[in-house]
Amino acid sequence: MFTGIVKDIGTIAAIRRQGSNLHICVRYENEQEFGDLAIDESVAIDGTCQTVVALGDKTFDVNTIEETLKKTTLGTFAPGVSVNLERALRPSDRLGGHFVQGHVDCVGKVLEVRELDGSREIRIGFPEDFQPFIVPIGSIAIDGVSLTVADVKENSFSVAIIPYTFENTTINHLKVGGGVNLEFDILGKYIVKQQELVKNVTGDAGKISESWLSDLGY
Repeated sequence: MFTGIVKDIGTIAAIRRQGSNLHICVRYENEQEFGDLAIDESVAIDGTCQTVVALGDKTFDVNTIEETLKKTTLGTFAPGVSVNLERALRPSDRLGGHFVQGHVDCVGKVLEVRELDGSREIRIGFPEDFQPFIVPIGSIAIDGVSLTVADVKENSFSVAIIPYTFENTTINHLKVGGGVNLEFDILGKYIVKQQELVKNVTGDAGKISESWLSDLGY
């Protein structure tokens, strides 16, 4: 479990093919945050949860399986590419972003990048199947960065990026046409699933109400 608060911008140090998988070596800069990293720990790399399998001098290695390569942008990595890094959440940590599992739902496409007065607005397209899981002013993780959805239009949404975020994450590198890892809010997924269960039992779609949510334990 993560929060979408990036702790370091790392660099892909090396990649080698292992059958249908990739063995990826990542170099980090923030020794205070990553200096005590251990084998078998989870690290989010551009929002994708990966298991540390080896450690080096300010580096760690992960094995990325074929299924992950299909659903994320990790298959496009090359040496020198910058990546967002976050270690797994500890029970004592502040939840500064939102609950992020590191289970990427799909790859979105950057449709527009607009420079505003003191901020930047980015519009991202996504597959229609995920439309039920996103709402305005809700949360979404883009390449592992917890952000607030500004608006939703059909199969795209926009987010506003403050200067601190694009200075301290790889969001600053996004360009029109590029791919990004998207993880939709897990709370929204559970609500949609519960509605589907209600529909299967009652024969209608059901309506979200305070009493309905209470009966389901929310």
